[in-house]
Amino acid sequence: MKTIDEIQDEIIEEFSAIDDWMDRYQLLIDIGSEQPTLADEYKTEQNLIDGCQSRVWLHAEMRDGRLRFEAESDALIVKGIVGLLVRVLDNQTPSDILSADLRFIDAIGLREHLSPTRSNGLLAMLKQMKLYALAFQAKG
Repeated sequence: MKTIDEIQDEIIEEFSAIDDWMDRYQLLIDIGSEQPTLADEYKTEQNLIDGCQSRVWLHAEMRDGRLRFEAESDALIVKGIVGLLVRVLDNQTPSDILSADLRFIDAIGLREHLSPTRSNGLLAMLKQMKLYALAFQAKG
């Protein structure tokens, strides 16, 4: 099982191989289109993330002491962004998620190349994932 840092290093490597930002956006779209579809039962108001311009659903559950995330968005680039977050934080423990320094976001230039609304959405997704980790840790 890979650590959060190991997964971040992989993502940084994938993106650093691409210089042009149009190609990086295409990579985000590809990542989004490779995401499994979220089951309709999880596409609820309760799972919608506040603060995102497009609709983003995030479902989380604990399995064997690890947090499992599934997500979907109706916007391709946003689906790629949430796909990256899921890739990094899925199947990690709540304490690892809460203590993680998600350096890949700045390292691949994501924050600086997103529109302000998408950047706010990214922060809202991250905040929601950390809130789930906090809630499951408190329950645990």
